[in-house]
Amino acid sequence: MMSSSAEKHVARTRVYFDWNATTPMRPQAKAAMIKALEMAGNPSSIHAEGRAARRLVEEARTAVAHAVGATAANVIFSSGGTEANALALTPGLRREGEAVTRLVMSAIEHPSVLSGGRFAVEDIEVAPVTVDGVVDLARLQELLAGKPPALVSVMLANNETGAIQPISEVAGLVHAAHGVLHVDGVQALGKIDINFNELGADLLSLSAHKVGGAKGVGALVLSDRIAGLEPLIEGGGQEKGRRAGTENVVGIASFGAAVSAADDTRAASANRMRKLQEKLERGLLTISPQIRIISSGVRRLPNTTLFSAPGMKAETAVIAFDLEGMAVSSGSACSSGKVRPSHVLEAMGIPPALAQGAVRLSWGWDTAEAEVQYLLEAWKTLAGVLLKGADAVA
Repeated sequence: MMSSSAEKHVARTRVYFDWNATTPMRPQAKAAMIKALEMAGNPSSIHAEGRAARRLVEEARTAVAHAVGATAANVIFSSGGTEANALALTPGLRREGEAVTRLVMSAIEHPSVLSGGRFAVEDIEVAPVTVDGVVDLARLQELLAGKPPALVSVMLANNETGAIQPISEVAGLVHAAHGVLHVDGVQALGKIDINFNELGADLLSLSAHKVGGAKGVGALVLSDRIAGLEPLIEGGGQEKGRRAGTENVVGIASFGAAVSAADDTRAASANRMRKLQEKLERGLLTISPQIRIISSGVRRLPNTTLFSAPGMKAETAVIAFDLEGMAVSSGSACSSGKVRPSHVLEAMGIPPALAQGAVRLSWGWDTAEAEVQYLLEAWKTLAGVLLKGADAVA
């Protein structure tokens, strides 16, 4: 039977367990957007209205820099994480000495990184990951040794499994080989502590809508030692000539407000989300011992659980959850009406029978324990259908 608290909650609204796809907007971000919408000035104009708009942009730049321990002058605003990644993947970047001429990326990167940016196909190599979804440091070192300097791109936390990558160790290998390190920090922002300098990253991509800000705005953060970054969009002097076009003042203002709100409560929020993760995974395994929690053996984001079982079909499971009033996502990507196995799970060596059933649950700062309880109670019924005939996981 459903608990009374869960009944009361779900009677009011649907339950949202797809925060890794996008988050609800924070009240602080909404308020900042409304304030910005009331301004008429172009942030490049020197009159009072322009200066007021510029002030909002620079306040947000400072907030983003503070959240990741970077320098505000080195924050470049973009249209989102995808553009930030594309801007970072630039041949000719240099940290010291010789410029990079090739790209090495982990096999579990976001598609915007896997596309290779402005590197030629023949200049791209892929570093494998372990069965737990963590970059293989020994293989990465082999790909760097005795070769020209490379730009290496490794995400901080995977969007599907939640697995956190050993970025500091990666940075040590990359810099020892005179390379440059780009880190996609989109999924990690607001969920775990990010200190740009301590990570050893040279470039860091971020996105507003993963932390409670507006969609359509992101940032690329640079270290003081990086040179050779060529703009993707030319034709204006905005962002110190690194990204032409009038700044999205409304979106940028929301980004600054959202990241400040997240930073203020991050430790407490992470602790609460971790407790929900423990309750959720314990409950899933109690109800269905045959399921597998992907990447459970390594450090993960506190808000992400990817689970599967042989015999389960992810697309069927997502629809079944949706009909029960819950938004979840699949470990597979749909393209042109065809469901293809997740490249992340494929890179991890997850058997196809297991990969095709992977379901991702992700939550956030105001997810209630009653919502987790409701999902578990619904799973008791759904599991009987979705896991019918499933074999025990070895």
